[in-house]
Amino acid sequence: MSKIYDVIILGAGPAGLAAGLYAGRSCLSTLVIEKGKDGGQIAITDEIENYPGQSLGEESGPSLIARMTAQVAKFGAERVSDVIKEVKLEGPVKTLIGNKGEYQAKAVILATGAFPRPIGCENEGKFVGKGISFCATCDANFFQDFEVFVVGGGDSAVEEAMYLTKFARKVTLIHRRNELRAAKSIQEKAFKNPKMNFMWDTVVEKVDGEELLDTMYCKNVKTGEVTVVKADPDDGLFGLFGFIGLLPNSKLFEGQIEMENGYIKTDDNMHTNIPGVFAAGDIRVKSLRQVVTAAADGAIAAMQAEKYLAEME
Repeated sequence: MSKIYDVIILGAGPAGLAAGLYAGRSCLSTLVIEKGKDGGQIAITDEIENYPGQSLGEESGPSLIARMTAQVAKFGAERVSDVIKEVKLEGPVKTLIGNKGEYQAKAVILATGAFPRPIGCENEGKFVGKGISFCATCDANFFQDFEVFVVGGGDSAVEEAMYLTKFARKVTLIHRRNELRAAKSIQEKAFKNPKMNFMWDTVVEKVDGEELLDTMYCKNVKTGEVTVVKADPDDGLFGLFGFIGLLPNSKLFEGQIEMENGYIKTDDNMHTNIPGVFAAGDIRVKSLRQVVTAAADGAIAAMQAEKYLAEME
């Protein structure tokens, strides 16, 4: 591709879309590249309650992201669906090489986000998509009237577990500690839900089955006792959902961008160690990974990119 954009934004989650909105509105020639669906983690979130200004009715991740995407389009940002496999970020013109072509810009905003952390049990990979999932809103309907287990204890785990109670006949939350880490308001809802059950001080060590997940070995971290969970014979399987945190989607930038535990280091203005390269959202080293902070990061990154471009002239 011969065109050199002012800004390329890699990723179309809340951070990338906010950056696209601000960059487009500033009349910068802007390209947003996304390999999948817009929204990132928020696209698989059933219910949102803490985004300022959201609809007070039922607001979901997809509904919020749809409005963000429309705003970006309104202000003229171009869009490409591609998988970027190599980046060259040094120098006055940055190059991103994808499966479909090469893309160049004077400034780049990295907003590639993070992805679910694996549960970490033996045979896990064998049963992903065959009983194991990391997306309740994607796969809950497959477990209508089945038994479901959820691994985790934070906000996302408890919220997704409660969402699953709309479909499953029983949902058991498996947590390695003896108390949840989720916000108290979320915990209260979970404890009041008649379909919710809890396995404390427990980790999943191994999963098994012929073709579908039907057996799970759970170990009590305090006593060492192993409990074998078997699917109801009439069901033939059960669901296991993992919500134990995220891992940064940053491998593409290794060796070029300064990182900390895989997350990109920036200053308060989203500058990385490379001039003209900014990072925003869950990919950054930060204390709070929420839609509102991702959107703020994206806005700051776009404004700083505009300032950087003005200084280049």
